[in-house]
Amino acid sequence: MALAAQDLLPDNIAPCSPQLFGRIAGDLREKGYSINPCALPPGLADGLLQHLHTMSAQQFAPAAIGREQDQVINGFVRKDNICWITGESAAGCQWLEWTHKLQVFLNRELFLGLFSFESHFAHYPPGGFYRRHLDAFRGESNRILSVVAYLNPYWQADDGGELVLYPEPDCPRGITVAPALGTLAVFLSEEVEHEVLATRRDRFSVAGWFRVNSSTAERADPPT
Repeated sequence: MALAAQDLLPDNIAPCSPQLFGRIAGDLREKGYSINPCALPPGLADGLLQHLHTMSAQQFAPAAIGREQDQVINGFVRKDNICWITGESAAGCQWLEWTHKLQVFLNRELFLGLFSFESHFAHYPPGGFYRRHLDAFRGESNRILSVVAYLNPYWQADDGGELVLYPEPDCPRGITVAPALGTLAVFLSEEVEHEVLATRRDRFSVAGWFRVNSSTAERADPPT
């Protein structure tokens, strides 16, 4: 029998984080992105990191680009491996419960209409990267909000692997974010271009996307 997500939350994971959620909502309203170093509840960050240590390389697959049947693997654009989070693990349930609380808060504060959430673990091996891109196809309302949490203790400046956000489309210099344990980045999927610089050591994160419900009579979205 599957345990309810609230039964899996240890005492040091707050059921919600109103101060953090409020800061994220304010940042999104003002500038379209929010960077919060070491902001993920410690118990949640540690739980996700410990779960990663139990996973095998076979559980990860090379990440693709494109959407649905048009997805292809392109090593010139990105070099990372992913494992989708389905809620089968305790750590996955904890993460999905926490992001659901964030979803409820942002819908109440910003009226975003966030309907569903998809998420995966990401592993960038040494030399891994992801070229500058958007997380959503403009005008299709598929992904509205991107969320990334980093799971790398003792990350050093010369380890590389930074996330770089470009809030202005024509801006050549972006905002650099070190992928240190517990750091949280949230940004508008259709508006904020970003990239992952080449990493010099194994780099782990959880990436996810809030979506709206754009189902039609001909097509279910999110697809099943």
